[in-house]
Amino acid sequence: MAELELTIPLKSTTCKIGMGVMATLMPLWAIAIPFCLGLSLSMVLRDASKMTPMVAICVFSILIIIPAIAVVLAAIFEDDVLLVSKEGIAFPLRMLHRLGFRRARHWSDLASATVQLSHDSGQQPKGMINLFFRSGGSVSIKIDKLSPSDLEQMLLAVEIWGNNCERSPELIQFHNQFQNDNRGVESLSYTQMWEEELSRRFASTSFVPLEPGHSLKKGALKVVRQLAFGGLSAIYLAQEDKKGVVVLKEAVIPANADEDSRNKALELFEREAKFLVKLDHPQISRVYDHFQEDGRNYLLMDYIRGQDLRQLVKQNGAQSEEKVVEWGLQIADIIHYLHGQEPPIIHRDLTPDNLVLDNDGKVVLIDFGAANEFVGTATGTLVGKQAYISPEQLRGKASTSSDIYALGGTLHFLLTGSDPDALSSSRPKQSNAQVSDPVDDLVSQCTRMEEKDRPPSAHEIKETLAKLHNRNKKEAATT
Repeated sequence: MAELELTIPLKSTTCKIGMGVMATLMPLWAIAIPFCLGLSLSMVLRDASKMTPMVAICVFSILIIIPAIAVVLAAIFEDDVLLVSKEGIAFPLRMLHRLGFRRARHWSDLASATVQLSHDSGQQPKGMINLFFRSGGSVSIKIDKLSPSDLEQMLLAVEIWGNNCERSPELIQFHNQFQNDNRGVESLSYTQMWEEELSRRFASTSFVPLEPGHSLKKGALKVVRQLAFGGLSAIYLAQEDKKGVVVLKEAVIPANADEDSRNKALELFEREAKFLVKLDHPQISRVYDHFQEDGRNYLLMDYIRGQDLRQLVKQNGAQSEEKVVEWGLQIADIIHYLHGQEPPIIHRDLTPDNLVLDNDGKVVLIDFGAANEFVGTATGTLVGKQAYISPEQLRGKASTSSDIYALGGTLHFLLTGSDPDALSSSRPKQSNAQVSDPVDDLVSQCTRMEEKDRPPSAHEIKETLAKLHNRNKKEAATT
């Protein structure tokens, strides 16, 4: 929800039927009745004696009222969207009677929000979201009439912009569970994950992630919820004035770091952050600001709506080779762009978790290694997920070839539905017999142990994937 205004269709059955009826009757109320009105008026003007005044008044009233009512009904049935913005919510015309005929309500007027869920066994949740307003009136929105994406945006808008709104415990639990389901998390709520991870990871350090509601940049930036954390870094969903929902990445130098390590880490973070701000690629989440506050260092990034590739595979299983080749071509283009910077930007953490399939079907890179390397330099810890880390990166010598290794591991995951074995050359065909030899060979080459045995550049991988992509298109056209 990076934009400050959303249009959410409600998909009301009543409105669909109503619009169908009004469209069917349109020749009557939009053509025939106005024609009769004109004909009657002409007749009276030519010879007033043909119609008594009382009859004329009744006839003209009926012929005027019917089209007017039809126009109003058509407008009501056609207006079937919620307009959600930073200022408030504008409801469909058909809800006016429940809102005291005040269609637009400011967020400050929202007193409470609750949810009533039905005990339906289907995957799509059913029930009602109820909104109650301080100045009077309430509305109920059917959950199953919203798409999953729109439902998430609606719940997020209530949480972020409805600052003074009291959300019921049931609504908070439903929101957490709904987002967990979308992320492929089966049982733990955000609160539970927060508590467990805090006790597991941060008990021995002084680092504690920011809590929801924490403000930065003199109140211009507010933390909404945490998205991920580990070691001495965290990623948050945040709300920024004039920008909307953004992603905030945080990195902290431990208190026991020596002065040289601290200065080196700060220098590295500052340098890479400046490089990232200058990046301009349609499939890279834009880093548009970096700052320090209270001894912590931050990157601000655009929030990309969509599903990361790990979630997608977890929910849908291994993907077809045709899709994986197309996505791989896009990822290779992103890596080629990063490696083409001066100096080259090495991502260091290219995994299915950091690649999102957006609403347009494009793969977007949503995270960078700047803050990760910053923390790794200060603490001497390993950066990157084990199954996607190349041998040289494991030794602390990451290069552009390390991203190529991670790309190979990502392709293996997409083709098989499982992470590759750590520190090994992957052969996805061993797990999925439908993988073609050329694709299997490419993944194997990308994940070779020695850098010299891998493709020399992302550009070469692009060319190989482009040929495979064109081959797939030709085969699809002939079948």
